[in-house]
Amino acid sequence: PVLCLFEGVATGAADGYARMAGRPAATLLHLGPGLSNGLANLHNARRAMSPVINIVGDHAVWHRQFDAPLTSDIEGLARPVSAFVRTVRDVSQAGRDAAQAVAAARSAHGVATLIAPADIAWSKGGEVAAPIRPMAPRLVDTARIAAAARALNAARRPAILIGGSVLRRAPLELAGRIAATTGARLYCDFFAPRLERGAGMVALKRLAYFGEQVTQELKGTDLLILVETDPPVAFFAYPGKPSELTPPDTRVIQLARRSEDGCSALSALADLVATQRDIARQALVRRELPRGALTASSAGGVIAALLPENAIVVDESVTSGMAVEPLCQGAVPHDWLSHTGGALGLGLPMSIGAAIACPDRKTVCLTGDGSAMYTVQSLWTHAREKLDIVTIVFSNRAYAVLDHELKRFRAQPGSAARSMLDLTRPELRLADLARSMGVEASRVETTEAFADELRSALAARGPRLIELALG
Repeated sequence: PVLCLFEGVATGAADGYARMAGRPAATLLHLGPGLSNGLANLHNARRAMSPVINIVGDHAVWHRQFDAPLTSDIEGLARPVSAFVRTVRDVSQAGRDAAQAVAAARSAHGVATLIAPADIAWSKGGEVAAPIRPMAPRLVDTARIAAAARALNAARRPAILIGGSVLRRAPLELAGRIAATTGARLYCDFFAPRLERGAGMVALKRLAYFGEQVTQELKGTDLLILVETDPPVAFFAYPGKPSELTPPDTRVIQLARRSEDGCSALSALADLVATQRDIARQALVRRELPRGALTASSAGGVIAALLPENAIVVDESVTSGMAVEPLCQGAVPHDWLSHTGGALGLGLPMSIGAAIACPDRKTVCLTGDGSAMYTVQSLWTHAREKLDIVTIVFSNRAYAVLDHELKRFRAQPGSAARSMLDLTRPELRLADLARSMGVEASRVETTEAFADELRSALAARGPRLIELALG
């Protein structure tokens, strides 16, 4: 058991554990309000298709009629983020219901919510049930694979967009062989749940965040093959701009849906079309440590140069991350865990789960000051569990992503509206908050100071936080 000081921390940590361990984590939540506190990161877990099991307590069945203060519609709250929802009705069936919840989370690669009334918990007669074998992902029919092969062989400028379980080393090798033979460009979603990448790995490109950049990238593409993902869409709607980002004259073939076995489908496709053995791989980019003013770009250069091999990078750095992530593409091999659902407050908790799942690997959390404040209680758990996490806070003292959105709408907000994006009155001091929760922390204002602090943090074990006062 791992104690978290807020339910959103528990649900985010469960997501991180599931992504790295490949098996479910469970949360224990307190009635409807407790579940509600964790919904934002359950939304992110659902979008990542992470197997998470929520055990939610409820009033005793006979007590619900009195409408006590914590009474709520727990099933109604759980359904939008859950692939499985069940309330235990009889203590003799509690073991079976629990086993079905575990099987559902593993089968659907999603969230399962089991609601346990208090009288079920304290009554006698419960029995541990035998495990239930989860359902394997559906296989893709051979006709669809053959159609994709024919289309690839005939295409002039094909592309393959991959997601889900296909973003691991072995299936990426298959994708690399297909690309080498057919000339297809390889892409992954901007919000990929877990991507194995870095030097020596199959080279692929992450689609951009902004829709017009995606449209430009895919311009001229006559065939788009989708593997465990869907056609790209804009994050938000904008006046006069398309929501669907695939060029209208592009043929789209969904080789494998999110719920299907993309790895076996990709293997079968490779058997049909891949004759080349030489694969385009990411070269190691040895970067000199930058110097001078501390910016997102200079910080990214430091991270890319010092990132340890086999690190787990948890990315919720929002606007700063758009400069950092490309610089790390050519770093030593590492895993990159992205923010999948758009609900802020995932980075610090997800680092907990990733570090617990892989205690022999260094976890590096990239977060903004605004997003860190959603679940800053996570740092207490970092310290309590002595987790090997280095947290890097990009402190730009603003909700900068919202300012970007205003500019994209060509809005001219007044001073009152702009003040709602400002985090300087008073200024947040994340390093001070971290120290108050038992995490060693520092605040730096130059690139050289950041390099020194990061080098020290990576050489030691245990939680550290470095706050970057960006210029």
